[in-house]
Amino acid sequence: MNKYLFSLLTFSVFTNLSLAANMEEVVVTSSLVDTSEITNPLYVIDGDEIADDVTTSLGDAIDSYLGVSIADYGAAVGQPIIRGMSGPRVKILKNGMVNRDVSGLGVDHLNDVDLSDINQIEIVKGPSSLLYANGTIGGIINVVDNTIATSDFDGPELDLGFETQSVNDGDSQFLNVKNNINGFNFTFAYKDTTLGNFDVPTGAVIHEEEEDHDDHEEEGHDDHEENLGYINNSDFAVEATKFGISKVGDWGYFGFSFDNLESLYGIPFHGDEHEEEGHDDHGDEDGHDDEEEGHDEHEGERIFSTTDSETFSIKGMYNVNGNLVNSVTYNYRDSDYSLTEAHAEEEGHDEHEGEEEHEEHAPTVFSNNATEYGAIFDISNDNMTQKVVFNFVDEDSSIVGEEAFMNPANNEEFTLGYYMSKDLEAFKVDFGMRLDQIERTGSVTDEDHGDIDYYSIDDSTNSFAVSLGRELSDTVNMSIGYASVERLPSVIELFMNGPHMATGRLETGNPNLKSETSDNFDITFNYENGEYYGYASFYVNDVDNYITLMDEDEDHAEEEGHDDHDEDEHHDDDDHDSDGHDDHGHGNLIHADYVQEDAEFDGYEIEFGRTMSLASGELTLSFGRDVVNAKFADGHNVPRINPARNVYSLAYEQDDTIFKLSMKDVEKQNDFGEGETASEAYQMLDMRLTKRFNINNAGDLKVTLFGRNLLDEVARNHASFVKNEVPLPGRNYGIKFNFSY
Repeated sequence: MNKYLFSLLTFSVFTNLSLAANMEEVVVTSSLVDTSEITNPLYVIDGDEIADDVTTSLGDAIDSYLGVSIADYGAAVGQPIIRGMSGPRVKILKNGMVNRDVSGLGVDHLNDVDLSDINQIEIVKGPSSLLYANGTIGGIINVVDNTIATSDFDGPELDLGFETQSVNDGDSQFLNVKNNINGFNFTFAYKDTTLGNFDVPTGAVIHEEEEDHDDHEEEGHDDHEENLGYINNSDFAVEATKFGISKVGDWGYFGFSFDNLESLYGIPFHGDEHEEEGHDDHGDEDGHDDEEEGHDEHEGERIFSTTDSETFSIKGMYNVNGNLVNSVTYNYRDSDYSLTEAHAEEEGHDEHEGEEEHEEHAPTVFSNNATEYGAIFDISNDNMTQKVVFNFVDEDSSIVGEEAFMNPANNEEFTLGYYMSKDLEAFKVDFGMRLDQIERTGSVTDEDHGDIDYYSIDDSTNSFAVSLGRELSDTVNMSIGYASVERLPSVIELFMNGPHMATGRLETGNPNLKSETSDNFDITFNYENGEYYGYASFYVNDVDNYITLMDEDEDHAEEEGHDDHDEDEHHDDDDHDSDGHDDHGHGNLIHADYVQEDAEFDGYEIEFGRTMSLASGELTLSFGRDVVNAKFADGHNVPRINPARNVYSLAYEQDDTIFKLSMKDVEKQNDFGEGETASEAYQMLDMRLTKRFNINNAGDLKVTLFGRNLLDEVARNHASFVKNEVPLPGRNYGIKFNFSY
């Protein structure tokens, strides 16, 4: 109890909001500040933009925005990256609260977020995101919907839709209903999506051995390459349901909602393949032959995951109108999430040689149960905006089954924060600070002896941010921001201890890891003058004790206090394979540790364009570029950093017609980390044409034609652990119908 008493004496961190890529006024619907004018780096993606686009993962939906990319793992999984930061440094939120799924426990786990019937997506880059959650060194992605309505519906609303795609023979259909009945607002949303294995350009799939033996052709490879026109186990199916009720009055509002999401998706790469590829014999033909046999053994194996999540939420606001407190906004969420990873033989492979081995794979169940509640007290006055926030979360994570690489863990967080915004004569100042009292408990099992060591990490993190905004002229404004953010290591970084097939590694956490500390400075300029507009943002993010997964045989492991691995008995190849791994059935998995080393991230995002009248419509041309550089203190490159990107776009809007054409030019990545290889450049040409028809004043029918990767480029995402085995989808075209009343 003393830690909470201490927390009540300290104001915690919460910060300024960020800025849209253009100078238009946008409304951030679920932020702490709740203002209509944003003055720092933020994107707000309108819900109609998401609804008109092709159905995809959350990460893929935002990948075209500057400063934002993804680490994909097939069609279903696209974990967001913001300014080179990923994993626990980037939080996914639903309506301002952190989404408590198990995406943080594996790169092959999807973000459990339903993109049907949403108002908007808010992307906050950099330290400004500490407004929403702790440890957000990279940023946040906030998905906002209106399931709990905060204002009364004017009348009944109905949306029906259907979509089909070519690259995966996929289809999707949805139904959204809203109405006000006897003063109560009711919402219902349902979406069902089924996507098959996606196509890739022939020959796009390669394996590590094939890179080392480009000039070495074998019959086995030729046979194998005949089937490389698609990615096996890259299918994705999801069924999502949302229901909400709310009551609104002069006193405020109150409501609750229930969300259920069930999915099934294939895992296109699994470390079992890695075991049989002969990593120790990359240079000889025998090893190559073994690798071929390994591929054959897994050709008929179905590796997939099923998920089931149930979320119950309460949200409300009460107008106090007191002398000190104006209003109190409160929320509660209880979430129950599970993911089951399983192996099975596909039809027609009953007599498969490796059947007995495959049958030995038992399912692995990942689960996360969380309870969270909080409140925001508005204590603003005529001179400034002021808000005080507290939040509490209790979260239990567990992994049960054959690939249970971490023992059950518990996470408790208590947050107290303060935010202030004030307009001065010369500039606007935003200031926020927060204290997070965090306790992570877990254990590590010694695989050799079975001993269990229990740990309880109880610590506080202090963060603050300040920004100054100023209008330099009628056409140019500028903002300067600085933030110091602390992040406590995640449960996976602390307690991981076992084979992780998604990365092809035997991963080991470290309960003694220190907190990361980020010192982030950014400066942003916005320009708008009639037809012309521009945006530029530059940043430097210096991170002390940056946590990364490093292969044990790399120099970094030695430099970070893993000198014990320098000993011959640990690094001798024979001993490493037999004593370290084979005894426990880990084959040739690479041994990797979570280690710490200071790192610096710097980069920029720029965009400029022109909007002009053309015929009876408006034509907008724009160019954007983003660059991220990331190096450790010793000069080595941080791994899995995407290269520079150039984005060219054209948009024409006339009455009820919108046409968009974009080209994303991704440059070659030569600044790769140790153990990585270069990634070749590629270009993605996308198109979308939307036409709205009014049907006898009874409703609107919107028809959208879309095309993705129209050039059918071979594209590899450098940030992906499986860039060679799982390239990006090939040419995709389709049509979407949306009827609204």
